Amino acid sequence: MNQKLITGGASIAVLLCSACSAPELVGRPDLAIYENKPLPEPVREDLVIPPRPYVLGPSDNLNIDVFGIPELSKSVTVDLTGQIALPLVGQLQVSGLTTGELTSVLEKKLRQAHVLDPQVTVNIANAASQIFTVDGSVAKPGVFPLAGRMSLMRAIAQAAGTTEFARENYVVVFRTVEGKRYAALYDLRAIRQGMYDDPEIFSNDIVYVGDSQARRLFRDIITAAPLITTPLIILLR
Repeated sequence: MNQKLITGGASIAVLLCSACSAPELVGRPDLAIYENKPLPEPVREDLVIPPRPYVLGPSDNLNIDVFGIPELSKSVTVDLTGQIALPLVGQLQVSGLTTGELTSVLEKKLRQAHVLDPQVTVNIANAASQIFTVDGSVAKPGVFPLAGRMSLMRAIAQAAGTTEFARENYVVVFRTVEGKRYAALYDLRAIRQGMYDDPEIFSNDIVYVGDSQARRLFRDIITAAPLITTPLIILLR
């Protein structure tokens, strides 16, 4: 059990002196650390985040263009059952498909409807179905759209970062895979130090940042400190 006794000005001076020491960056053996000099410049491949196929879902807005046939070109929204409706095609289940897969399905359906050599283009006008949630001790908890690839640190940044009461060594990511619920525990401090990679966040993940009750207690006591007339001793666990 770590104990810190705070009894007055002398202890505060000790804490201030300890805070003045330079932080040490500790990482994995394969992590190249540069101190007080510029990092190497990234090459072109480093500037692009590797793409991940976007899977269509309810509320996504799509622009579907059939070359040379404007009456078949439509802007549609995937309904809550994961379907769209198009001329000559009818109702079509698209939830779970990529835009490339949907393009192939539409071209096949149109050929079956006697459209000669259909050339279909599907573009996502508004991606609304891919989301993740950030909750707990963050400045702005909520549900956020998942645009492209997302990491844990970026997800927390979307929620405006952690609060002063955050327990950064207790960050849990909840995920459902094939009907099974999983939870992984992460330490943001270790990620910042390069101890392990910043994990990827996927659609429907829930990120929870823990709360430090000890810090809240300390804040409340310090707020009430002007009313205290006896020496202050606090045990932090």
